[in-house]
Amino acid sequence: MWEHLRETDEKIHAAVTAELKRQRDTLELIASENFVSPAVMEAAATPPTNKYAEGYPGRRYYGGCEHVDELEELARERAGELFGSAHVNVQPHSGSGANMAVYFSVLAPGDTILGQDLNHGGHLTHGSPVNFSGILYEIEAYGVDPDTEMLDYDRIEEQARRVQPRMIMTGASAYPRVIDFDRFREIADAVDAYLVADIAHIAGMVAVGLHPSPVPHADFVTTTTHKTLRGPRGGMVLSRTEELGKGIDKMVFPGLQGGPLMHIIAAKAVCFLEALQPEFADYQKQILQNASALADGLQERGLRLVSGGTDNHLILLDLTDTGITGKEGEERLESVGITVNKNTIPFETRSPFVTSGVRIGTPALTSRGMGEEEMDRIAWAIHRTVTADADAESAFEQVRETVSDLCRAFPLYPELT
Repeated sequence: MWEHLRETDEKIHAAVTAELKRQRDTLELIASENFVSPAVMEAAATPPTNKYAEGYPGRRYYGGCEHVDELEELARERAGELFGSAHVNVQPHSGSGANMAVYFSVLAPGDTILGQDLNHGGHLTHGSPVNFSGILYEIEAYGVDPDTEMLDYDRIEEQARRVQPRMIMTGASAYPRVIDFDRFREIADAVDAYLVADIAHIAGMVAVGLHPSPVPHADFVTTTTHKTLRGPRGGMVLSRTEELGKGIDKMVFPGLQGGPLMHIIAAKAVCFLEALQPEFADYQKQILQNASALADGLQERGLRLVSGGTDNHLILLDLTDTGITGKEGEERLESVGITVNKNTIPFETRSPFVTSGVRIGTPALTSRGMGEEEMDRIAWAIHRTVTADADAESAFEQVRETVSDLCRAFPLYPELT
C-alpha cells in the first residue's frame, strides 16, 4: 500500500500506515471528525494538486485552467443545489478562513460582534480573545440559560439591543440542541446587524432537512466540508445575495488566500454529489438516531449530559460528578481505544486545558455502519471507563475487548490493503 511513498520516505509511510491502523482499531467519537468515502479520498490525491489557479473560473491569473475551472464550477453548482444558496465560494481552506472572509468583507476592525461564548458551546472564531476574531473586533458573548443550558432567545435579544452589534454570529461547536435561525434573524433585524450562521457541525443535517436551514435567514452561512458533510477538510461560504457574494469572492482571493487547493475542491465536489443522493439522508437520520441512543444509554447509567440530551450529532458529557476531569476522561477513554476530546461545559470552573467535560459525536461510527445496538454497548464502555477506579485494570481490559469486537465487526477502509 502506497508503494511510491514507502520507496521515497519510509518514515512518513510508517506514520501514515500507523494512522490508518489507529483509525481502524479505535472508536472515533470526536464530534468534528468523520471518515470520507473512498471516492472523496481518491479525489483529494489527484493531479489538480499540481495546478495553480488564482482567481475564479473564467477569471484566472494562470493559463491551463480549463479543467480545474470545470471542477470548481461543479463544486459550486452542487453546493448551491444542496443548500439552496444564491452564491457559493468553495475556496476557503478551512472553516476559520471562511469566517474570516465574512468578517473582513463587511466589518471594520473594532466593530462589535455578538457571538456565542466558547465555554457555552461557541467556537474560537466567534470571538475568543486568543483568536483573530477577539483580537480585531469588540466581542460581546451570549451564553446559555443556567437552568436549561439552552439558548434563551429573549435574553439574547435584550443583550443585542443593549450592545447594538454590527454582526450577530450564531452556530456552535459544542451545542447539542436545535438552533432557531428564524428567531436570530428577528434579533438581527431589530438591531440592524448582519446575521452569520456557522453550520460547520450540522451542515449534513441542514442539507437534508433534518435541522432547520439558516440559508433563508442569514446574510452569510459558513461551514466546513468535513464533519457531518463527510467531505475533505476545508471550508465554504454561502451568501444570501450575489452582491454579498461578490464581497466574499474578493476577500477570499486576493484578500486572504492565493492559489486554491484544486484537488481538495475536486474532493468537495464529490462530497456534494454524494450528499445529493437519497442514501445520504438515510445516513444523517442514522447519525441522529445513534446520538439519541448513545445519550439515552449514558443517562440510564447515571451520567450527566449538558442540557439533558441532544437534538443533533453531539453530546456534551459533564464529568463533574464522576470525580475526574475532562482531561482525565479523554486520557482514560483513549487508553481503552475510544477517542473523544476534553471540552469545557457551560459555567466552566476549570481551565480549557483541563475542563470538566468531554464532547462526543456519532458521525464517524455511523459511517462505519454502526447503529443503536452498538451505541448502547459504547455507552456501557464509556460509563465503565470514566467511573472505574483509576487502577481498575480489569475494567479497562473488558472495555478494550468490547472496542476490539466492534472494530472487527465494522471494518474501516477494507479496500486499503
